[in-house]
Amino acid sequence: MKILAVLTIAALSCQLAAQNAPREASSSVIEKTVVAALSFQQGDLDSFKRAHDNFTSKGWDEFIKKMQGFLEPSGAPTFTSKFVPAGPAAITSPENGTISAKVPGTLTQTHDKSTTTYRLRVEVQTIGTPPKINHLEQITCSRASAANYCM
Repeated sequence: MKILAVLTIAALSCQLAAQNAPREASSSVIEKTVVAALSFQQGDLDSFKRAHDNFTSKGWDEFIKKMQGFLEPSGAPTFTSKFVPAGPAAITSPENGTISAKVPGTLTQTHDKSTTTYRLRVEVQTIGTPPKINHLEQITCSRASAANYCM
């Protein structure tokens, strides 16, 4: 009887671990996707094209609208951007192939010799495998909320 109870508990534990594994993997992959999307170099069109690879067409169009005024005529960014997560991505709603998540962190933007660092959370909706960003919103945090990773 004891062996049956131990085996049942072990089986349930494995099942729970298997259910959490996709969420953990998705969280890590989404975090990496956000970092890649928000990291590019001033004047480097190739680094901006690599960022583009992390978006759906709709997501890229939204992102480019926000970038208007910050792109050279060639399409290269006029500043350097680097996003560093302050913690793991939090999956807020996984449904029907779309995953919504929040990623806390800091965004450092540099233009020539001027640098500004923002504490923020990035809210994304992704589609597919590997995930492509269909919507990205950067929400700047006040000092008080930044202490809690702006979640």
